[in-house]
Amino acid sequence: MEKKSDKVIITVVGKDTVGIIAKVCTYLYNNRVNVLDISQTIVQDYFNMMMIADIAESSKPFDTCSSELAQIGEEIGVNIKCQREEIFQKMHRI
Repeated sequence: MEKKSDKVIITVVGKDTVGIIAKVCTYLYNNRVNVLDISQTIVQDYFNMMMIADIAESSKPFDTCSSELAQIGEEIGVNIKCQREEIFQKMHRI
């Protein structure tokens, strides 16, 4: 049986406003989620960010982190998705 990876892909997409990165990164910091890589762009007032993060040290399980990040996204008017890295790895094996 394969061991589950502790890496997750977090995407944030929506209309650009002040504080998006701060809200997301504050949540990650407070929950001991380590950001391994980050890419962020703004195209014609639309914000797009992708992060690769490690949840191994988080005090919360993946499902909780994922739903809480989605809730933060709703509160600030962006779409936040958190997905396990293995989803992407398996898609490329086909």
